Amino acid sequence: MLVMIGRRLLSMVLIMLIISAVLFAIFETDKLNVAGKVLGPYSSQTQREIWLEKNGYNEPVVERYFAWLGVVPNFEGAYAGILQGDFGDSIEKKVPVSEYLWPRLANTGILAGLTFAFMIPIALFLGVIAGMREGSALDRGASIFSVLTTSVPEFAMATFLAVIFAYSPSPDAWYRLPSTSSFINGFAWNELILPVAVLVIYDMGYVARMTRASMAEVMQSNYIRTAILKGVPFRTVIWRHALRNALIAPFTVIVLQLNWLLSGVIVVEVFFEYKGFGKMLYDAAVFQDIYVIEACTLVAVAVAVLSQLISDIGYTYLNPRIRFT
Repeated sequence: MLVMIGRRLLSMVLIMLIISAVLFAIFETDKLNVAGKVLGPYSSQTQREIWLEKNGYNEPVVERYFAWLGVVPNFEGAYAGILQGDFGDSIEKKVPVSEYLWPRLANTGILAGLTFAFMIPIALFLGVIAGMREGSALDRGASIFSVLTTSVPEFAMATFLAVIFAYSPSPDAWYRLPSTSSFINGFAWNELILPVAVLVIYDMGYVARMTRASMAEVMQSNYIRTAILKGVPFRTVIWRHALRNALIAPFTVIVLQLNWLLSGVIVVEVFFEYKGFGKMLYDAAVFQDIYVIEACTLVAVAVAVLSQLISDIGYTYLNPRIRFT
């Protein structure tokens, strides 16, 4: 186990280094383009050259890359770079990127946490009860419901729920919910209901289908049939023998949903004006804020490789055939 974790951590470091080099090559090597983004399209060539000289962009590319990482001093002689949490200053906001990157990431973490808290129990319950009785009316109903929810895109589901619950004809309707997040003095919990509902409805069908397929396969296994023929109570067969093996594939799928929630949540956050990581990345892309885009990309990749590590550890724990080989 420790050897596997060590190898995964080493691969994580290598992946992050490769991604950082690619990002630097895309955004930082064209110096005049960087200066144009920072100073604006109407800045003169002289202004851009002065800015480049002032900010150390005339140094050799390799030295700039390692200074950008923060492993060597920059042109001012200070260690300030990605490894120190210094992503530069936002072109749009005119403040350090780290000042509002982490609060935005925390807001998306709240949204993701609530989504998982509701989605996982519902999806596992639907998948397990459908897989227990493969081919039954309950199985068909759960499968149709799962396919239906996953076939409706997030923006369509968000529009549908907003029309029903946020734009009802009566402003005093008890079920009326806010369609945007104000964030004036924090945010009210009822502002999270619609974004969380959209994410839960869209994602739970996929997890439920994976759980149903895994559970149905386990129920056809020889050891399950033997246990039933021996007279072991059906509930005991499910809880002690079938469920753990059936959760191996869904566990991997659930952990990997972290990547989708971090990047795929952009549509939901933009629709509901939710001040999270996805909305931040969208605004940066529209404004061409290269320093924010760099920071968001590195964070997204870090979450992706970390979720893969968690998935591998969990899969090894759930599957003894891998653990003891």
